[in-house]
Amino acid sequence: MSDTTAAPTASTSPTPVTLLGLGAMGTALARTWLAAGHPLTVWNRSPGRGAELAREGARVAATAAEAVAASPLVITCLLDDASVRAALADADLTGKDLVDLTTSTPAESRDRAAWANERGARFLDGGIMAIPPMIGVPEAGGYVFYSGSREVFDAHREVLAVPAATKYVGEEFGLAALYDVALLSAMNAMFAGARHAAALVADAGIDQEAFGALVADWLTAMAPATAAYAGGPVPEDPTSAAVAESGDATLLRTAQEQGVDTALLIASAGSMDGM
Repeated sequence: MSDTTAAPTASTSPTPVTLLGLGAMGTALARTWLAAGHPLTVWNRSPGRGAELAREGARVAATAAEAVAASPLVITCLLDDASVRAALADADLTGKDLVDLTTSTPAESRDRAAWANERGARFLDGGIMAIPPMIGVPEAGGYVFYSGSREVFDAHREVLAVPAATKYVGEEFGLAALYDVALLSAMNAMFAGARHAAALVADAGIDQEAFGALVADWLTAMAPATAAYAGGPVPEDPTSAAVAESGDATLLRTAQEQGVDTALLIASAGSMDGM
């Protein structure tokens, strides 16, 4: 069961934070902690990215090891799991609380937790369900999944909730990554469907912008039904199996007529079965 925490009010004693990684997401995260008054030390493999944050009050460390030494709470937001391992290779993690917000697989998250524990750190994994413009904007609806040490989550939940709401999903270290990748997979499939729809009408001489709005409205209307695939309530649908099968065949024939690749439709044919 998840434990959701919204952004807190300002803390009377802001926790020092170290952040490794200043890409678009890392920079957005950094600005929220600075705005909330947290002493922030940052490091990035490309050193120039810290200059603007330095003007906003961040301390820019010359090395990742130096950045780690500056704070009890160390947060990584890097390209991939290998980047995290490389960045922390020379750092002393003894007594640190390490929160990894880098997108990873569940197995990588479990391995990273064991690796961190062996080096004297407590570990918490995170999966960010937001894009950079949503960070620090509560009404945007972004949040971060967390899994692993409940003790670490409880100790830092107010700090972690500054950039976006938090959802604690369990002590198994790979759960946040699993939730994250599962939802991203659903999103990618949705985007693929939208691209397929656009390809079907590309040469039809229609208003592309207006069609895009129709696609967005249709997907929004259908969105509640997607819960059924993950154990949610099954919507009432009087469509018979024969009608659904005929509909799938029509989708395939139309794609063929329009010269659009049918791989996506073949993969999703019969997707309503078993709901």
